[in-house]
Amino acid sequence: MTVLIVPGLYNSEPAHWQSRWETELDHVERVEQRDWDAPDLDEWIAALRGHVARRPGAILVGHSLGATLIAHLAARHPELAIGGALLVAPADPELRISRIRGIASFGPLPDEPFSFPAIVVASRTDPYMAQDRAHVIANMWEAAFVDAGDAGHINVASGHGGWPEGLRLLDQLLVRRRALQATSALNTTLASRSH
Repeated sequence: MTVLIVPGLYNSEPAHWQSRWETELDHVERVEQRDWDAPDLDEWIAALRGHVARRPGAILVGHSLGATLIAHLAARHPELAIGGALLVAPADPELRISRIRGIASFGPLPDEPFSFPAIVVASRTDPYMAQDRAHVIANMWEAAFVDAGDAGHINVASGHGGWPEGLRLLDQLLVRRRALQATSALNTTLASRSH
């Protein structure tokens, strides 16, 4: 199963956990954007959509504005086969960061439930989204919510280079996805036998 890394504004530097996962794990690809410094929602969605279309059933791992991007993709393109999503420290485009060129276009946050398993991970001290707001959006998206504690923006600056806790969450998501696939296959088999 492919894992697609979806960085946020300015991309993820080499020491960032997303970059480390990309180099250390098998079947991991990074979604590249034309301009990491000037996000454009429509352009970024098109790039992510292309990757997901080529890798149906992929698990998406978004950080910051990348997590917010995944929510927009799910809302705009429910026909895409997304296997699951790990949404880490999603950025709230309605906060002060919206003054950065292009970020305001990422608001408001979609409120539609996801059609795939997802986990939202939020810190109590993230400057880009209050944890209580992250909990509310996790509920809107029908995603599991994980309190990361005092973890800042869950990036290199806050001491989360390799972030082994995140790998455990990714493993949990993969297990959930496989269980859903097995249940779906069983239901299909049972339905075909009843005819």
